[in-house]
Amino acid sequence: MSTNRIEGAIDKGVGAAKEAVGKATGNARLQVEGAAQKAKGDLQNKVGKAQDKLGDAIKR
Repeated sequence: MSTNRIEGAIDKGVGAAKEAVGKATGNARLQVEGAAQKAKGDLQNKVGKAQDKLGDAIKR
């Protein structure tokens, strides 16, 4: 498993938590920051999946 997938999942989770806390407290800055981190994590996870597929294809 690619480290990008792991780091992406972590960023996605932390971003979702920040976004939720931002919504709950009315902190727009934290909400936007969380949404951005969540999007970054999602993209990083997709890159990791592509790396894994490429690695599997090379091994065959």
